[in-house]
Amino acid sequence: MGECAQLEPTKGIRMSEFDTPPSRSVSGALIGVIVAALLLAVGGLVWTYVLSTRLSRQEAALTQANEANTKLAATLRETDARLKATTEELGQSLGLTQKQLEARAQEIQAREQADSKRLESAQRAANQQITAVNSAVSDVKTDVGGVKTDVAKTQSDLATAVSQLQSMKGDMGTQSGLIARNHDELELLKHKGDRTYYEFTLVKGQKKPVGTVSLELKKADAKKSRFTMTVFADDKSYEKKDRNLNEPLQFYGGKDPALYEIVVNSVSAKNTVTGYLSVPKGAPVPPSVN
Repeated sequence: MGECAQLEPTKGIRMSEFDTPPSRSVSGALIGVIVAALLLAVGGLVWTYVLSTRLSRQEAALTQANEANTKLAATLRETDARLKATTEELGQSLGLTQKQLEARAQEIQAREQADSKRLESAQRAANQQITAVNSAVSDVKTDVGGVKTDVAKTQSDLATAVSQLQSMKGDMGTQSGLIARNHDELELLKHKGDRTYYEFTLVKGQKKPVGTVSLELKKADAKKSRFTMTVFADDKSYEKKDRNLNEPLQFYGGKDPALYEIVVNSVSAKNTVTGYLSVPKGAPVPPSVN
């Protein structure tokens, strides 16, 4: 029993030694839990604040968007109203323009038809004129052919007639050109074109300008076909006394002396002679001669 009494106190001491450490362990875990809970609570509060701030911003943005949508809707309604009014005006204007276009088209079509008719009429008239011109051209070609033949014949006759004209020596001893014995032969010489010719008729006692000289008939003998005349040229005078018909009466005249010739073709009983003056081409001409 004594042993048992001695053993009990020892057992009690052991129990107190083992009971103290578990109490301290429970308190540390609790504090850790509390700290963790506090940290979680603080983190939740921070996160809640952040979310609240973001939500406020989103709500403000949403409010602005709603206001913008409201303004946009109002602007859209106003634009629709303007567009509707403009569309109505454009429709009225287009309707008026369409009428004008139709009227203009009808006018143009009528004008084109009238122009087409005028063109057809003009073409018919032109065709008739072309036919007439072609016929006239054919006639002209025929006439030209005949004229060519006539010209060739005339040239042949002229050559034959000219070949029959005489060439004589003048009263100064110079060989004269061809001499015309009448008006017809003088026309042949004119066509030949070698010299210039001036025809004249002189009455006795009359001084008459012929070309660039003057002639005065002094005497005319119709029976003997002889005459006497005076030639006035370049402030000089030349007497051609008792000359015969168709005899070249020669003298020199002009600034550059050239051979002039006078031929008398007839002498009448009325103291009148007819003939011509022959001068070289390029000799001076009287002022009245163009």
